[in-house]
Parts: sequence; structure tokens; C-alpha cells
Amino acid sequence: MIDIKLIRENPDLVKENIRKKFQDEKLVIVDEVKKLDEEARELQTKADSLRALRNSKSKEIGGLMRQGLKAEAEEVKAAVKNIGDEIEECEKREEELKVLIRDKMLVIPNILDASVPIGKDDSENVEVQRFGEAYQPAFDIPHHADIINALKGMDKEAAGRTSGEGFYYLLGDIARLHEAMIAYARDYMIKQGFTYAIPPFMIHAGVVTGVMSFPEMEAMMYKIEGEDLYLIGTSEHSMIGKFQGQMLRKDELPIRMTSYSPCFRKEGGSHGLEERGLYRVHQFEKQEMIVLCEPEDSMKYYEDMWRYTVEVFRNLDIPVRQLECCSGDLADLKVKSCDIEAWSPRQQKYFEVGSCSNLGDAQARRLGIRVKGEKGNYFVHTLNNTVLASPRGLIALIENNVNEDGSIRIPKVLQPYMGGQEVITK
Repeated sequence: MIDIKLIRENPDLVKENIRKKFQDEKLVIVDEVKKLDEEARELQTKADSLRALRNSKSKEIGGLMRQGLKAEAEEVKAAVKNIGDEIEECEKREEELKVLIRDKMLVIPNILDASVPIGKDDSENVEVQRFGEAYQPAFDIPHHADIINALKGMDKEAAGRTSGEGFYYLLGDIARLHEAMIAYARDYMIKQGFTYAIPPFMIHAGVVTGVMSFPEMEAMMYKIEGEDLYLIGTSEHSMIGKFQGQMLRKDELPIRMTSYSPCFRKEGGSHGLEERGLYRVHQFEKQEMIVLCEPEDSMKYYEDMWRYTVEVFRNLDIPVRQLECCSGDLADLKVKSCDIEAWSPRQQKYFEVGSCSNLGDAQARRLGIRVKGEKGNYFVHTLNNTVLASPRGLIALIENNVNEDGSIRIPKVLQPYMGGQEVITK
């Protein structure tokens, strides 16, 4: 959510930003908010004047009563009551306007960073750089599901019976490999100075609307029937929500945390061959990172954060690239974002394994996360990034470390988490 001062003082800037996101249908909302805000401010001025008048009239009553002018005092009392009724009407309308303005402000996109490339959708995202050599081995790489099944490492049929499509059992060394990756990502981030956390896996609706847009929420999140609780789609939600309504001290910043959680998403898997594998599933596990910082520092931390993910994947012997998200592909709360994509030697293309985002003060403004400054209070900037999510990370590791006989090399950094094991064999 942007600062309403932008709409008051520079509505053309807000409209131009909307055009850059190819959301012209929202242009009218800027004018609507401006008009509602003007009405709300006029009502506030009127209510303040009426309160001053009521106070003045109330003081008259005592004087009239001391002079024995009861009839005149009763007239003034009646006038004070009428003024009070008028104030109440103003306050009621003010509250209605606040709700209307907030609801409309929630759908106005955040102001993009000047460096964001302009494009309509993800087809116009821009590759920035590559890390590691994208190669093709001398043998054909089977589908990851076939590799895992040959190692007796997955059972989707049983998961279909217990839970339905989009769920899975991981078994044996494949399950251990999955957990080794998450554990390594956790320890890597701790070494970078991040505080480790395991957050709640369910959050209230107020936190959900604070950290993401309503269309995203509807498309992604599972609601607990009969309760004000949602299963998290990423631990960023509950980690940022941890600071809801808090007044932070300047000396507390930056707050850098890394969190583990299972994640739950509605997305299915009707994508051809990927339906039988682990690429699109309802449940996965992830190591996440968040930062709360001074506004002037957020782009510095953005650059640091995506590079952490690159290093994690390179240490797993996986080539990756950084893809800059264009304006039309950015969620409305984001100022700037990039994806980290891993190389798939089977498909001869890259696929997304992580996303790093700078959200400016949008989440903090929605959730009321402020800093107590010397010259007044202000909102922090928030950022989030995927360290490693599995099973997508697992797919990338398997494809880039599989041998011709179907065995899987275990990267050196993971071997301590696998009891020293160097290879997974049939």
C-alpha cells in the first residue's frame, strides 16, 4: 500500500506507475481515492470545528446556571446535544470513508524502482547473468520422477490415496537428501548472521492481507474452515507478521532472520509430464530469509539476499541464472524482484527455484511496523527471499548430479548431513 500523500500531491506519478504495470483499469481508482480523501479531510475539519463549538457552548451552561438563567441554559444544552449529534454523523461518515479509501488503496500497486524493466508479463523478464556452466551430459537424463522411482525414493500413488493429487511420500535416501538440502541452507544462512526461526504455520486473515494482495491470497492459500486461520504459503508471511503493530528502535535494525517451514499452496499440477513428478505440488518445505531495515538500506540488502541463494545452489553443483522480473510480472506490493532459476539439463532450459523481493514500506504500512526516529516515526522496508525450496531444489540437484547408471552424486556440502555418504545408488 502506497502513502496516500502520493495521491494527494502527485496523482500523475501514481497513474504512470499503474500504466507501467499494464493495469489501466485501475487508473480510475486514483481519482476515486483522491475524491474520497478530500471528503474525509473536509469532514475532519468540520468535526473539529464542531467540537470546538461544543466545548465553548458547554462552558456557557455553567455560567448561565450560576446566574439562575435556567431556561437559557436549557436552550444551550439542547444546542450542545444537536452539535453532538452532528459530530457523531461526521465521525460515522469519516469511518466509512476510511474503510472505502483503505480498500481502494490496497489494490493500487506499489511504486516500482526505476531499474525495473517494463514488460507485460513473465515472457518479458530479463536475464541478467549466469552462474556456472549450463551443460548437457553425453547421456539422456530421464524425468526426475523416473530417477527417484528407480531409487525407490517416492510414492505418489499412496499419497493420492491418503491426500489426493499434488501430494507425495519421499522415502529412504531421497527423503534424507531432501532434508539435507534444507538443513544445509539453514546452516548457511546462520553463518551469514541471520537468526534462525521456526514460525507458526497458520496465520490470521489480517496478517495475510498485510503481506500480500487479495488476488494472490485467493489463488494460493488454504483457509481453515470455521476459523480465522490460513495455512501459510511461505514462512515470509508469518515472519513479517511477527512484527505487526510494533514500534521498533533504530538500533534494532536491520532485523535479519532465516526461517524453516512447510508451505501449502493450492496450485495443482496439470502441466503435462510435470503432473507425475514433484514440480507443482500442494505441499513443500522451504528455508526462507527476511530483512527489516532502514529505507535507504533496502536495495543493498536486496543485492546481498539474491546472491546468497546463488551461492547455495552453486555449492550444490547446480548452474543458475538471475532473471530480473519486469513490471507486469511483479506482484502489486513489490518494488523490485528477481527470480533465481536452476538449469535443467533434461529440458535444456532454466526453471524457477527462488524469488527475491524488495517490498519497500508496503507491508510495513499495511501491518503498522514502524521505527521510532529522532525526527518522527516512519515505516521500515521489508524484503524476502527463498534460500532453498524443495522439492524444486531437489529436482535441480538430481538432474545436475545424476550419473548414467541412475545413481546420484551427493555434493560435498551435503555429505556431512548424509552420514558421509557420497552417492545414492539403486
